[in-house]
Amino acid sequence: MAEEPMAVDSSKVDMDSSDWPGRWNHVRKLLERSGPFAHPDFEPSPEILDFMLENCRILVVGAGGLGCEILKDLALCGFRNFDVIDMDTIDLSNLNRQFLFRLKDVGQPKANVAADFVNNRVPGCKVTPHFKKIQDYDDTFYRQFHIIICGLDSIVARRWMNSMLISMLNYEDGILDQTSIIPLIDGGTEGFKGNARVILPGMTACIECTLELYPPQITFPMCTIAHTPRLPEHCIEYVKVLLWPQEHPFGNGVPIDGDDPTHIQWIFEKSQERADHYNIGGITYRLTQGVVKHIIPAVASTNAVIAAQCCTEAFKIASSCCNPLNNYMVFNDTEGLYTYTFEAEKKENCLACSQVPQKIPLSKDATLQNLVDHLTESPALQMKAPGIMTTVNGKNKTLYMQNVEAIRKRTKENLPKKLTELGLIDGQEVIVADVTTPNSLVFLLKFQEKKNEK
Repeated sequence: MAEEPMAVDSSKVDMDSSDWPGRWNHVRKLLERSGPFAHPDFEPSPEILDFMLENCRILVVGAGGLGCEILKDLALCGFRNFDVIDMDTIDLSNLNRQFLFRLKDVGQPKANVAADFVNNRVPGCKVTPHFKKIQDYDDTFYRQFHIIICGLDSIVARRWMNSMLISMLNYEDGILDQTSIIPLIDGGTEGFKGNARVILPGMTACIECTLELYPPQITFPMCTIAHTPRLPEHCIEYVKVLLWPQEHPFGNGVPIDGDDPTHIQWIFEKSQERADHYNIGGITYRLTQGVVKHIIPAVASTNAVIAAQCCTEAFKIASSCCNPLNNYMVFNDTEGLYTYTFEAEKKENCLACSQVPQKIPLSKDATLQNLVDHLTESPALQMKAPGIMTTVNGKNKTLYMQNVEAIRKRTKENLPKKLTELGLIDGQEVIVADVTTPNSLVFLLKFQEKKNEK
């Protein structure tokens, strides 16, 4: 079915501004008069709408299920100049909820197609797409925005963006320069559950302050996968982790491509065979794809609710017409409808925003592997592939680096060694780099006596 343009009387449209009489009347009612929920600093004025229409710049991170809703809401509530960044391309499975895309768009960059759709659909909008990773830009790019809204399904990307905004803060004599703050609005959904939060970097709780709210990704013990499977997911993981590298079904060294239907079909069939052998039911093609790609269940109505909350908060921050959310909203309509808000509290020793080096408690006999395990398994850290450096006898020393293969091979022999053998002492500073943050982090080693030692 051909798409129809918006029903607008062209005779009344100012072609220079793409506006028509009464277009923003619903917004003006909020911006040109005060009310009981207005921010104390709010001064009703027509200039506020002019700022939103012409000057306010917003970055939307993610153009998936949540991002499509956010882009639509922003365009219809008075924002015109916003950018969208996404590294992904459109998959056929996206079309049931990511309504800015059509069948002809499959395989195209999400950011580009979403921007074109909004620009063509909503008169006056100037959405700029970026088909890139957020890590491809430095602070110069992010400083040009007034507000950043995240509609992501990745905790790593959330943490990276959080750390980037915190690194951009300016302090004078230990006092935060509030003009350097770029508010971060973060939304997330999983099935019928969702949340939205407002983060004022350096002032309110950040992503790292509440990292424990994001549980580590579920993994299954290898012994269970290999010998005693009990769930359909165990059978799929077995084929994915053990059988694929053994049989090389599509050629030696060919990795699994979660977007290739032939790969998913092969894993599905082999998983079904294993499930039949152990009398396990529930293997489906959809489940197989979900396990292989770590797909988070998505419900369009939940995306719509959370996106509306995120854009409402952006509207309040940009206009000061109401006090913003303070600072975390939870939504759940699994059984009935339940929602509440609470104030997430800053951690005094937050890894990202406290500017205080964290202490890592380890035994005197701890090895470098123990340190790596602590960085990856601690609920408060949840690092992915930490690289560890320090200074010994005045010289910089790389203890372990995973992301660069040549350095990994050279430093992996350090893993079983005790930290003391590597020249580290109690109170030693170690510098850690990880994909969860754009900046290196400083930790202090704190050796502890064993309980049976006096």
